[in-house]
Amino acid sequence: MKMLVSMGWFLLACCTGDVMAAPLKPSAYDPLKVSVGDIESISMEVKDPERKRSLPIRVYLPKSEQPVPVILFSHGLGGSCDNNPYLGNHWAKRGYVVVFIQHPGSDEAVWREAAAIRRMAAMKQAASLDNFLLRADDIPAVLNQLEKFNQDPAHKLKGRMNLDRIGMSGHSFGANTTQCVSGQNFAGKRVSFLEPRIDASMMMSPAPPAIGDAGKAFSSIRIPCLLMTGTRDGSPIGGTTAADRLNVFPHLKDAPVWQVVFDGATHMDFGEHGLRGQEISGTRYHRAILALSTAFWDAQLRGEPAAKAWLKGDAALSVLDSKDRWEMNEKARR
Repeated sequence: MKMLVSMGWFLLACCTGDVMAAPLKPSAYDPLKVSVGDIESISMEVKDPERKRSLPIRVYLPKSEQPVPVILFSHGLGGSCDNNPYLGNHWAKRGYVVVFIQHPGSDEAVWREAAAIRRMAAMKQAASLDNFLLRADDIPAVLNQLEKFNQDPAHKLKGRMNLDRIGMSGHSFGANTTQCVSGQNFAGKRVSFLEPRIDASMMMSPAPPAIGDAGKAFSSIRIPCLLMTGTRDGSPIGGTTAADRLNVFPHLKDAPVWQVVFDGATHMDFGEHGLRGQEISGTRYHRAILALSTAFWDAQLRGEPAAKAWLKGDAALSVLDSKDRWEMNEKARR
């Protein structure tokens, strides 16, 4: 079901120019409210001896005496585990252990270690099938290590994580990674990298498969999904257009799915730095991203009825602009 925000935003009685807009009915549930307080941000490393691969991770850790759900985040091409702290800080303050994963081979080293004139070519080369496959195997490797950390009496994370409730998220190449481990299949359903420990997924700047039928590729995704994109969400690498990104939602027919399409949002608006490194944090998109994602996690990982109602009702429209689009499929409305 599609709901244009403009249909829920204003109730105008006439066009006199001084008519007040009727506000949306306030909701007691507030996904932007922070209640946990101080958190810790810790750098660690996950070692995968079988692949001879070391993965830096950054963990945002809330203060809690009880184990809490876990959210993983996979960065985009050329990123790192230190990207998007606005997400890690907020989700942790809402009571989640948040783990940002760094993927060697498609991380910031790709462009940092290249001459300026070679950086774009290096980035395109890093957007490879080999790195995609490495990323797909990075997720279970991290989860395996988190299970060990959770049982190790000497480890900082001992007993802090509820690994029966896990969310997966990512942006761009990280969204591709998220789609992959959430159940997207390849080669006509002959290949799958499904990670069954994941309970819900959020994809920022998702993309349909480069080859093959999108319907077949997404038919095996069954877990709840939240998609985020923008009307200007194209990519200079890979040639994915904003229109392409809209070709994911209609093919996720066997999962509860929500989608927001931000008016005017570019590919870089989901992060905190532009293509030239300029600061872009604090935009209106970030506030909406935090609200919608938090409600999604609360609903899917905690089973909070108020969060479920917030997502399905008019309250979600309160964080959006009149030209943004908020929609959900039939399974999400149930």
